[in-house]
Amino acid sequence: MTSSYDVGSPTPTGTGADVSETLKNGAVASDVGIDKDVGIDTSGEKSGNRAAASPAHSTHAAMPDFAAIADVMPQMVWSTRPNGFHDYYNAGWYDFTGVPAGSTDGEGWNGMFHPDDQARAWQRWSESLATGTPYEIEYRLRHHSGEYRWVLGRARAVRDEHGQIVRWFGTCTDIHDTKKAAEYVELLSQELSHRIKNIFAIVQSLVGLSGRRAPESAAFARDLQARIGALGRAHDLARPHSDQSRPHHGGVTLHSLAREILKPYIAMDDGRISISGEDVAVDDAAATPFALLLHELATNAKKYGALSTETGSVDITSSCEGDECQLIWTERGGPQVVGAPEATGFGTKLMLASSQSHLNGKIAWAWQGEGLVVTVTCPRSSLLRAACRAEASGA
Repeated sequence: MTSSYDVGSPTPTGTGADVSETLKNGAVASDVGIDKDVGIDTSGEKSGNRAAASPAHSTHAAMPDFAAIADVMPQMVWSTRPNGFHDYYNAGWYDFTGVPAGSTDGEGWNGMFHPDDQARAWQRWSESLATGTPYEIEYRLRHHSGEYRWVLGRARAVRDEHGQIVRWFGTCTDIHDTKKAAEYVELLSQELSHRIKNIFAIVQSLVGLSGRRAPESAAFARDLQARIGALGRAHDLARPHSDQSRPHHGGVTLHSLAREILKPYIAMDDGRISISGEDVAVDDAAATPFALLLHELATNAKKYGALSTETGSVDITSSCEGDECQLIWTERGGPQVVGAPEATGFGTKLMLASSQSHLNGKIAWAWQGEGLVVTVTCPRSSLLRAACRAEASGA
């Protein structure tokens, strides 16, 4: 069956040069015919068929020649038959690649990609042909200079009134400079992160050395070293990452941060620590105070609370309602709690500063007989500042 897009005689089964010549000699819009089995025909010789074209198609009647439009576009433009047979490229494609007209028709285009990208590009294109889903991929395309440049390839299907694909139209956009700039930024980020981690390591060593030289301060030095280590792990988790360097899938969340900070205290697979509730994304600014909070809670639980016994456990739950987010630390099975401590230590002051000053929130301790319960509450906007600023500005 021929769709309403079929205007004019079918394009002969030939090279892209034949199709390109047809495009240059005809006018687009209602003059453009798209046959489900062939290429693009812009000859406009059969005016009777134009009258049968769909109203939407006929609105293009005032448009200038399709090839003229495609040739001045900054992208490389291409088109295929429903089965994926490439039969048209604009001038941009030939200017970029330097190949003879028609030499990349059919399946010849895939050979223009970097050998490491060919299988991936072919698989993605095959999936789009099979499902009709939009095609989008980044690959390296051979430039006429012999250099492989990064390109963003995209394509969408054109369908008839019955939903059948009658044509594919696509573009290739040179993104090489942008890609290289992003790689350079990632390299600088990794170098900066490496130097920051070295600073953490040096400070830890200096603290340890001071503790050894002053035995009366050894306990304080060990605690300080552990806090610095927690900050280092939080930094490594929350710093900007590429797909290759990211520690685990997705962005940094409160749950992933808790799992990272609690690693030194207990094996996460023994069931003594559970993390549940609504997971919340956090940025690097929020990761630091939360890392200190979790570290202090875990350290105290290991020394005096639920984690100081073989049967004790800790439940960490998180939730958000409106703009308010809450984290609850609940200890069970530890030594019996007889009440709040008489003196406030440095760790408590550190938790107060982290929750109030850095997270604009509050923290509450409940000294229950079964175990300590600590509730940290803060605005959602304190967890993901950049996203909240974008949302507020309507971006």
